[in-house]
Amino acid sequence: MADFSKPKFIETNGLKMAVYEEGEGFPIVFCHGWPELAYSWRHQMSAVAQAGFHAIAPDQRGFGHSPHKGPDEDFDMEHLTADLIGLLDAQGIDKAVFCGHDWGGIIVWQLPLRYPDRVAGIIGVNTPYVPRPPIDPIEAFRKAFTDEMYIVQFNDRAEPEAPFDAHVKKVFQSLWRKGATPLSAPTKQPTFNLYDVIAAPLEALPGEEILGGEDLAYYVDGFTSAGFRGGINWYRNFTRNWQRSEHLPMQIPHPCLMITAENDRVLPPHLADRMKDYCSDLEVHMIKDCGHWTQAEKPDELNALLVDWMTRRFA
Repeated sequence: MADFSKPKFIETNGLKMAVYEEGEGFPIVFCHGWPELAYSWRHQMSAVAQAGFHAIAPDQRGFGHSPHKGPDEDFDMEHLTADLIGLLDAQGIDKAVFCGHDWGGIIVWQLPLRYPDRVAGIIGVNTPYVPRPPIDPIEAFRKAFTDEMYIVQFNDRAEPEAPFDAHVKKVFQSLWRKGATPLSAPTKQPTFNLYDVIAAPLEALPGEEILGGEDLAYYVDGFTSAGFRGGINWYRNFTRNWQRSEHLPMQIPHPCLMITAENDRVLPPHLADRMKDYCSDLEVHMIKDCGHWTQAEKPDELNALLVDWMTRRFA
């Protein structure tokens, strides 16, 4: 089992990156989202390693044991994707399957567009492939969800990380929850103002906490050490990424697996409906009764889908 207390460090793209590994065989690189760490993939790494694959999960730029204090531009998509290609280079790996959740999903769907020869396949967990939009994403978020939407606030505030850094434990108690109102239930638009969410009393929030004990302590330690600014800087590059991606193709010919979660209110399953128009080799599955934090909420169901697809396509 991967030892998350003792990462291996590699040099990639000017970053000292913490990397965790388990197993041998065809490589699959797991990419976390926000606020997450490589640790988010602990259940999946063990499952695919036992199935005969080489599981690799980094703490990505600005997270956990891979802190980076550079300017905002150091966290754009060019850097985030190059970090992962440098990871392959450091490991002597020609091609890998890349699996991403949340923000990690946004990154891995960019890899076949930017580095097609280094990608064997792509797996999106909750996060679908979305082609380049016709307008600046921040302006689209602003129009759809107002200035109160957290991604807009991350871009508008001078120090958007401050409330998160001040209440690290409560961030995970507030945001990492399960069993809230199902997506299919009639209810008002969920709040996307995370500042209000982390300020609210825990007993006033829907659902129940996912993390506890050693798991909660691990995330609290990781984000207390590295802070939240690095990860929030990923969001602060939405406009830059959009401006600098006009030249990229939008079709993905590589094998693709998309795993949606029935009750994810941030990334609902219907967002994957148009993927078939852009991904010529696509398989889609939905995990029932599952919210946003799929790796922790439904690890067995997710593991079964990952192992089955990897075995059929890359064993």
